[in-house]
Amino acid sequence: MKAAVLPESAKSALLDYIDLDAPSVNSNAEVLIRLKAAGVNPVDIKLCSNPSYFPIQFPFIPGFDGSGIIEAKGTAVEGFELGDEVYFCKCAFHGESGTYAEYVTVNQSLLARKPRNLEFSDAAAIPLVLITAWESLFDRISLKTGQSVFIPAGAGGVGHIAIQLAKMAGAIVITTVSNREKADFVRSIGADHVIFYRQDDVPATVMQITGGTGVDASLDTVGGNVFDQCIECTRYYGDIVTILQPGQKTDWSSARLRNHRISQELMLTPALSGLNEHLQRQGDILRNCREHFETGRLRIHLERSFPLAAANEAHSFLQQQAPVGKIALLID
Repeated sequence: MKAAVLPESAKSALLDYIDLDAPSVNSNAEVLIRLKAAGVNPVDIKLCSNPSYFPIQFPFIPGFDGSGIIEAKGTAVEGFELGDEVYFCKCAFHGESGTYAEYVTVNQSLLARKPRNLEFSDAAAIPLVLITAWESLFDRISLKTGQSVFIPAGAGGVGHIAIQLAKMAGAIVITTVSNREKADFVRSIGADHVIFYRQDDVPATVMQITGGTGVDASLDTVGGNVFDQCIECTRYYGDIVTILQPGQKTDWSSARLRNHRISQELMLTPALSGLNEHLQRQGDILRNCREHFETGRLRIHLERSFPLAAANEAHSFLQQQAPVGKIALLID
């Protein structure tokens, strides 16, 4: 099979496009998937840039998100048949292979049937950002109807899914963008208030919108000074969740004074730590949200697709362009 691979001898984050043996089903609970597309996420670039920080083996095939067709399955697999179209998130740690390849094996607990109305490329762009946004808003924050939530970078991968989930929950959404195009986009998916972070005082604007009290909750998908802004934007006794590690320069005194409840969200934790029950729950999120994509309550925005052989170009585009929504690799 063809695969985009980081070799052990790599002196940069660039991937090689090479031939490898296709995997086979080695567990009764596994399926073999012929991949049609793979989602591209910032974590893929981090893994290739700093492989020694993660529990991976070489040659390393990156890629967490995938969609494709089941070609073989273990004897204990239930609820899925050969030929089924599926999507999933599989973390490429501890010797596991990722989705930048023509074939991959996946435990059945991670699988969900692909939304019928979506192309494989769209479906492959969903899992990691959907799971991250869902766990942030409902497992960490417990967002409720009528509450207000601040979601910076609303046009990004996690951000644009989080806005839609928050609106499904009945929340009031405030977000930030860099330009008019992105402002139009986030309004089209439900954002109630849009702030241009390059020209507006973000905390002051949030306070004006909320009548001086601040939002009930904030979801930080950017880190750095944006996390600091979330502290300023969130009301007393409010919630803040971040998907990034707070910076060393963060002044925690305001968060302490306001009695903020601060959570961290890392959807990779179950795979990194062998927490199978939580992996099952992540599969449940994909299965439960399939209907929402089919009915249009949720939608994924795919900004651009690249062929698998152009994985390095896809990584460069994601780093340099800050695209709206997601990008994906097409696998044929």
